[in-house]
Amino acid sequence: MPARPLFRADHVGSLLRPARLREAFRQHREGLVGEAEFARIQDEAIRSAVAMQEAVGLHAVTDGEFRRSSYWAHFVDAVDGLEVAPALFEFSDASGRRMAFTAPSGTGEIRRTRPISGAEFRFLRDATPRTPKITMPSPSTMHFWRGPAGIAGTPYASAAEFLTEVAAVYREEIAELTALGATYLQLDEVALAMLCDPDVQEAVTARGEDPGELVGLYVEAIHQALRDRPADTTAAIHLCRGNYKGRWMAAGGYEAVAQRLFGGSGVDVFFLEFDSPRAGDFAPLRHVPSDVGVLLGLVSSKTPQLESRGEILDRIDAASRHMPVERLGLSPQCGFASTAAGNPLTEEDQKRKLALVVEVADEVWL
Repeated sequence: MPARPLFRADHVGSLLRPARLREAFRQHREGLVGEAEFARIQDEAIRSAVAMQEAVGLHAVTDGEFRRSSYWAHFVDAVDGLEVAPALFEFSDASGRRMAFTAPSGTGEIRRTRPISGAEFRFLRDATPRTPKITMPSPSTMHFWRGPAGIAGTPYASAAEFLTEVAAVYREEIAELTALGATYLQLDEVALAMLCDPDVQEAVTARGEDPGELVGLYVEAIHQALRDRPADTTAAIHLCRGNYKGRWMAAGGYEAVAQRLFGGSGVDVFFLEFDSPRAGDFAPLRHVPSDVGVLLGLVSSKTPQLESRGEILDRIDAASRHMPVERLGLSPQCGFASTAAGNPLTEEDQKRKLALVVEVADEVWL
């Protein structure tokens, strides 16, 4: 793989669901819309989203995660031994208001019962001549939010055993996706970004776990999940501090995980959030191996305000003091809608931000 991002301008994956699609999710949940009509509405929305991405000049295209109620829900639906339960963390906003959420939790033996993203990929592949990117929750998503409580009802004696079985599910899924023609895969990783926060480290310790040990387990799970992918398949990781209706869950720079994650996960590209002071400075980029690229997440998906082109250029210049600019690219810091509810922006705000990413990337790297 080249020691640079696959594309200089990219985006993380999820997009704002149109009002008609959000309404269809509600009606489907209430039994007012059948499967066929729900799928038709999703198909139509995805085609429009693909056309928008092509129009702004993106070369990596996603389906916006329009078939998912959240970025991990489809994984739980397709894997035995997982259910949804209350998470042990909460989201916050700028005023300090807190919000609870649910997350995957282990209940039994982990087994992939059917394709997880195969149908999503086939539709996207056939809807665009550009590179289709498929996104997946990271292995740690199945463990971190519940900790020891999340494996108490499983046959696994430790988090390491549990994650070994989870990683095997990813290898099965990736083998099928690449056989269908997928060449660009992305794992969305929140736990490792959370573990950069001293408050989160303290909370993890209080529930009987070692934060440093978890970092090692999660990095190894990524490596094991991706280890058998074909040589022509680009694997990326997006690090996220939480993304729900403009809220977040953690703060802290990447230094606490940088050496182990950047050097030990075996991926080709990192999408790193750098949109606010919560993300820390660019110094951890010095740990990125010479054969790995980084997308700088300098455009916020959490607010409608359009970033200044000049400020983005200045920040790219600052990042290049720690990592050669030839190995960098630009993206929003996160998806625009990790759940169907989405962030507090309009579709026009979203389009302007994606167009700005392309415009600045063309100025810097073309």
